[in-house]
Amino acid sequence: MAIAALAVGLSACDESGSVLSSGETPQLEGLRGEIPIGVVLPITGKLAAVGLRMSQGIELALEEINNSQLSDVRIKFIIEDDQTTVEGAVEAFNKLIHQDGVSVILGPASSSAGEEAFPIAQQNGVVALSPTSGASGLSAIGDFIFRASLTADVIIPNSVKVTHAKLGYQRVATIVDSVELVARSSDKVWREALTESGVEIMTREIFQSGDSDFSLLLTRIMALNPDAIFISALPTDMPNILIQARELGIPYSIPFIVAQVSIDEVLTAGAAAEGLITSASWISTADTPGNQAFVQNYSAKYGVEPSIYAAQSYASVYILAEAIANAQSTGSTAIRDAMANLSDFDTVLGKFSFNDIGDTVYDPVMLIVENGEFQAFE
Repeated sequence: MAIAALAVGLSACDESGSVLSSGETPQLEGLRGEIPIGVVLPITGKLAAVGLRMSQGIELALEEINNSQLSDVRIKFIIEDDQTTVEGAVEAFNKLIHQDGVSVILGPASSSAGEEAFPIAQQNGVVALSPTSGASGLSAIGDFIFRASLTADVIIPNSVKVTHAKLGYQRVATIVDSVELVARSSDKVWREALTESGVEIMTREIFQSGDSDFSLLLTRIMALNPDAIFISALPTDMPNILIQARELGIPYSIPFIVAQVSIDEVLTAGAAAEGLITSASWISTADTPGNQAFVQNYSAKYGVEPSIYAAQSYASVYILAEAIANAQSTGSTAIRDAMANLSDFDTVLGKFSFNDIGDTVYDPVMLIVENGEFQAFE
């Protein structure tokens, strides 16, 4: 398992060389030395592109927080690659807890990994905060489990309410990855919300994560001529579905609607992503606290605009640092209590709180892809 500690670096600077501020940073005064935090990311495997964005977000946050401290205290990350597998995530959690002795773990990225790794953290009294997992119900595993991503049961009913009111669809199709937990969870909530709105689900087409040919299921959908198509899939599969759908001749008048998608998938899908509608937890143009400085700093450092995965990971580091500062302790129980009591904390995602089971509370935004970019869906 690849292991690395992220060293303290310099914050991104503007063209004049002055440091760009991303807002108030938590002060860890009263604590001393290094504070180790475990990090579990998909550095390799099918979600490696997501893992890269996540690692960039946490690295930038680490630099900003460490460079802002008035004392000698510093946060140190111990990074483990879960290789985009459940087994890898379990091994990483066990290693960080039993060998490295961390009291906090940032990760994992996927809901499938979280379903198996979170119980390990809970059983050992270690705080786990996943920046990106979105399947419903995972935080209820225990009081040491938290998530920074809006979950399917929050995002999807709102998405159906908003899109149905504007588009008026009555007959739809759904596509679901039958393997990945977040896809199955999302599909379940989509179907429940659509049924409650009186929408007919004409077909539910199933594939398995990693499939490359979607022509048969898309052909079946096209023959039914639905008003809209709802996709529940991992980021790695989403662009291929969109591209093949448009190549087969599914018209742009039939919109694709998904729970969450990043700018990376939009760019990969190219013209096929035009008109895609999504309910998301973040957009680069938001006027949330520190967001524009974050976008500038990230773009200057990495040469690309941040994605939702980078933003959620960046915010998660600030959330952990705030909890540690409020706890004035590196003990997991004190940090857990401080996390649970976090309320209206300013982040790039907006004012951030956790509900009573450790899921995040902030407002989603509805987006549509126009001319290759996200715009507000109004």
